[in-house]
Amino acid sequence: MARKQAFRGDNEARQDAGGDAGFDEGPSKSELKRQDQDLREIGVVLVELPAVELEAMALPEKLYDAVIACRSITSHGARLRQEMYIAKVMRGVDVEPIRARLARRSELDRQRVRREHVLEQWRERLLADEPAAWTELAALVDPADLQQLRALARQSRAEQASARPPASARQLFRRLREALETPPV
Repeated sequence: MARKQAFRGDNEARQDAGGDAGFDEGPSKSELKRQDQDLREIGVVLVELPAVELEAMALPEKLYDAVIACRSITSHGARLRQEMYIAKVMRGVDVEPIRARLARRSELDRQRVRREHVLEQWRERLLADEPAAWTELAALVDPADLQQLRALARQSRAEQASARPPASARQLFRRLREALETPPV
């Protein structure tokens, strides 16, 4: 009881002396938990990266070893503990370069997905045999490529009509990607 009163007395004396002057409490417990959760999420992304990309990250040895160890763990509880350990190791590491690298990687993934959506839209327009699509495409690709794309579109429509697997449609997609990535001559 005397201890509580003594603590209360110290606290009251500090408030009387001008508040919390010179006393920095630091981040709250909730903020620390949010920071740990953020580090854990980054750690999970690191664990899921392909080996080549993980090596290219140039992580500190202790962090790299923890990430590699986590990949081989199959038990759910053990994996969670290892992920928390990775977050703990990351507290002593400058995380901003890792965060920037992961952001750049995700932006590249988003750009790739957007390109593939555009290619998919082109393929759908060509399979629908839209005259405007063929005219627009003629301005973008080499005439030799255009003839091959027309043949693939015809084959693909024939496959759809006869309910066969879409081999020509897949090939059309690949050829569209190649033709649109290289500028016309």
